[in-house]
Amino acid sequence: MSDENKDLGDQAEDAFEGAKESAKEFAEDAKEAASDFAEDAKEAASDFADNVKEAAKEFKEEAEKTFDPNSPDSGKTVAIIAHITVIGWIVALIMNNQNKTEFGSYYIRQTLGIWLVAILLNFIPVVGCFASLICLVLVIISLVNAANGKMVPTVGVGEMFQNWFSGL
Repeated sequence: MSDENKDLGDQAEDAFEGAKESAKEFAEDAKEAASDFAEDAKEAASDFADNVKEAAKEFKEEAEKTFDPNSPDSGKTVAIIAHITVIGWIVALIMNNQNKTEFGSYYIRQTLGIWLVAILLNFIPVVGCFASLICLVLVIISLVNAANGKMVPTVGVGEMFQNWFSGL
């Protein structure tokens, strides 16, 4: 039996050595695959970073063009935003203070005047309803003029708004 045990021991030892060799090959293959994956990941990350840098550069150029005081479109953006509720007016005021444009300032003054007239006339019971509708129509007309790039004063009181709020 000892010869049989010796043969079995040799076979087990050979199997163990084979398994050990297979494990080494598997580990080497895994290292190589991990290395390839890491290189691919680095390349993908680099491409992504380059794309992000390019997008940021384009965004910066577009933002500079949009808010350039010499560009007629920058005042147009502020003018349109000024017509969107009181919060929009506040945002437009802040934007215009950073890069003043005459067009943006003009419509900030116009919309402020319309909002104040609407608020004041709403305190009069019957007149308030009609005043709100009239002011809504004035805001829409003013918004259309701002979107078309025209500096048209609000009917009847637009010139007064420009004089009263000239500090804006």
